Amino acid sequence: MNPDAHELQLVAEGRHHNPHSVLGFHQEAKNWVVRALRPFAKSVMLKTKSDNFIAEHVFGGIWEVRGDKKLGDYRIIAEYENAPAWESDDPYRYLPKLGDLDIHLIAEGRHEQLWQALGAHYIESKDSLGDTSGVSFKVWAPNAQSVRVVGDFNHWDGQLYQMRSMGHSGVWELFIPGVKPGALYKFQIRTKHGNWITKIDPLARRCEIPPATASIVDASDYKWSDTLWMESRAKQDALRSPMSVYELHLGSWRGAKNYREMASDLIGHVKFLGFTHVEFMPLAEHPFGGSWGYQVTGYYAPTSRFGSPDDFRYLVDQLHNAGIGVIMDWVPAHFPKDDWALARYDGEALYEDADPRRGDHPDWGTHVFNFGRTEVKNFLVANALYWLEEFHIDGLRVDAVASMLYLDYSRKDGEWLPNIYGGRENLDAIEFLKEVNATAYKRNPGIMMIAEESTAFPGVSAPTDQGGLGFGFKWNMGWMHDSLEYIQKDPMWRRYHHGEITFSMLYAYDEKFVLPISHDEVVHGKGSLLAKMPGDHWQKLANMRAYLSFMWSHPGKKLLFMGQEFAQPSEWSESRELDWWLLDHHPHRGMQQLVADLNRIYVENPALWELDHERDGFQWIDGGNADQNLLSFLRIDGKGNQIACIINFAGHPYENFRIGLPKQGDWTELLNTDAEIYGGSGVGNYGSVKAEANPMHGREFSASVNIPPLGAIWLKG
Repeated sequence: MNPDAHELQLVAEGRHHNPHSVLGFHQEAKNWVVRALRPFAKSVMLKTKSDNFIAEHVFGGIWEVRGDKKLGDYRIIAEYENAPAWESDDPYRYLPKLGDLDIHLIAEGRHEQLWQALGAHYIESKDSLGDTSGVSFKVWAPNAQSVRVVGDFNHWDGQLYQMRSMGHSGVWELFIPGVKPGALYKFQIRTKHGNWITKIDPLARRCEIPPATASIVDASDYKWSDTLWMESRAKQDALRSPMSVYELHLGSWRGAKNYREMASDLIGHVKFLGFTHVEFMPLAEHPFGGSWGYQVTGYYAPTSRFGSPDDFRYLVDQLHNAGIGVIMDWVPAHFPKDDWALARYDGEALYEDADPRRGDHPDWGTHVFNFGRTEVKNFLVANALYWLEEFHIDGLRVDAVASMLYLDYSRKDGEWLPNIYGGRENLDAIEFLKEVNATAYKRNPGIMMIAEESTAFPGVSAPTDQGGLGFGFKWNMGWMHDSLEYIQKDPMWRRYHHGEITFSMLYAYDEKFVLPISHDEVVHGKGSLLAKMPGDHWQKLANMRAYLSFMWSHPGKKLLFMGQEFAQPSEWSESRELDWWLLDHHPHRGMQQLVADLNRIYVENPALWELDHERDGFQWIDGGNADQNLLSFLRIDGKGNQIACIINFAGHPYENFRIGLPKQGDWTELLNTDAEIYGGSGVGNYGSVKAEANPMHGREFSASVNIPPLGAIWLKG
């Protein structure tokens, strides 16, 4: 059936919703017709293995060839004035590269490997005339009238590369032969109002280095070598395992090196320090470096600032082979309003809610995802799986969960819409979080989903089948806030704030906690961890050593931001690398050695981590000694092994101080933060103390100990 004049007009103008119905090969009874759009050509020919057919111009740059013999593989040769002939394969002779099951799952919002269905995929193939390799482009734009592919392979003119609509799914598709990995591309979208807008690919797996914004065709050939790590991870119980995390911003850690180049330095540093995991601040592509990665435009693309996706795979692989786990910040709460990215993607509110009372975030000037739309929820759930499965990431720290849970977050009266029950909870976001957590754990045994959540929302780290959100861990923002408030006080005033340092134990088992001293605590005028400490330089360092020992001995997994491991005095800035020169000075080198020893002792002693989330793992010796600024408690493992932790937040030592202990005999001094190697004054116990049958603190036995000023000792019985 011949197309009518209106359809020919739409194709000629590059705005047909189904150009394949006009262009390409069509069987008509025993005859066939091939149509090709070649504007401004002076002649067009159809070339087969055995014949050449002269095409006839029919309308507006559309050429047509008809025949009655069987037509095999073909190419199109177009001649232009003052230009060489252009021979090309025909994109419109190919069947859709998207199957019915894919379309069904996308429409249902259940495509767990969405990145394999949408985006740009390089496909290698041949026919009787030679190479037919190319790229299959697919994008979801349900409100579009028509969509075209533009790129450096067509001079950014999409007239010849109109995509076909795949019906009610809202997906558009086109296979373009000849396009290779590394090609730059975008989508031109004609909106409901007839305007053309140009957008990146939401599922692009690689992007240009900002400020350039094009998507890049990527094809991975990386061969992983971390099989042993992945097999071991799947059998591990994260709750009953040691976990100390080194958080870093890749661009300012040692300057902007390539992923591959920094692998050796990072592994050496983290291995020396003894951290079990690294946590990267967001590495998904983002246009503005000053956002630290928290305003994402390329959710499926590792930032190109440091190399290719395979370069990033190499970094993760090498970390795994060194025995180091990898956590990455993930930002599903909001996205920026850049007009070339996700905002009003097809001319209408698509990824965001159309109502600004739900679709705009007042704090960050960004859009909030429409978690109630199945395709949007699918986009985000699949994105979490993408990082876990394609890059072997061991855990995702989910940013700004509180902003997702509450419709009135940072909003005044009248600026938010209640849920269907009149409440403030974002029911769609809650269901999304449950789904992403349940799906991630189901598909990837041994991974961790970690919530940055600052409210008292119940059950954040409870399983979804028990009504929880399903996270494995939650950042303990209460512990962080209270302990920092306490430690910043001069020791002479701490007795009046003793509850701030002990209060966390009243709720320590309400969730599965990570204790975070993160990047958020050392920027925006807050100063570094060292700068928060009171006193002169020596006292600041001593306070910080005591504080870190408290953190490492407190129930919960640990996280420390880069630079704090050697007590950097200046606060962090993403625009410069850390002050590594400080390691030439003994006090800062001593702090680094302390962190290394904290991690070594921590990992070697299950009493410090095995029962982190069970009440049997902790007992107070004396938590109420406010007048002397002293804390003492026991950490206990499943076999009954015990470590006594005694922390002195006073500015003077206590000599021959009697501490109640659970058993008689020698107790080895595992740690003394006042040791001279750490920059301390050397007050200690010569390596051990002896517990005698002398009741104290409600226990049968006790030992006389020397407790250093602004210092801590750990004793193992």
